[in-house]
Amino acid sequence: MSLWQMLHMGGGTVIVLSLLSMLSLAVILERAILYYRSSRLTRDIFMMDIAGQIRRGNFAKAQEICQHTETPYAAVVGTGLALRNSPGEIMDNAMERQITIETIKLERRTAIIGTIGSTAVYIGLFGTVLGIIRAFHDISTQGSGGMGVVINGIAEALVCTAVGLCVAVPAVIAFNYCQSRIERFVMDMDLAASEARDLLTGVRA
Repeated sequence: MSLWQMLHMGGGTVIVLSLLSMLSLAVILERAILYYRSSRLTRDIFMMDIAGQIRRGNFAKAQEICQHTETPYAAVVGTGLALRNSPGEIMDNAMERQITIETIKLERRTAIIGTIGSTAVYIGLFGTVLGIIRAFHDISTQGSGGMGVVINGIAEALVCTAVGLCVAVPAVIAFNYCQSRIERFVMDMDLAASEARDLLTGVRA
């Protein structure tokens, strides 16, 4: 069955699902690129470099590294370095706020694919129900037709359910993947903030 045949058989429901599929794919690609760029440098390697600069008292170089590293935990550590001469509570609060800001950035648009994943199946079922109603209505109006006509009408209606599943399953998988990556990034930010706090406290002492 060609794409044009599916669109013709499914009607408006399949068109809506096709648009949702393209939107979901765009968000998935955008998030995948962001997560890839944000994880090219591991936290361990990054913190080893930062620790070396802090122990040598080269805070300007450490901040420069943070500014040129495209990872969420780099922004958190950079915030702590900028407030290294402030009281510890102020520095901690600033890093916690930065963790919240970076988490919001990581979660941006993920609700779109989550919503598409949870509703696409129901949209497909809605189209199927409408198709079955239309098939039986045509039979009752024409006053003719047998089992073959009924089966053909139901087959056309089930196209909507099939398309809905094809849209929903990848969206749900992508949403769960995004959630797991976000949890990992949050853990890395918490650990980086703790390590930076210990390093800066040791320098003060």
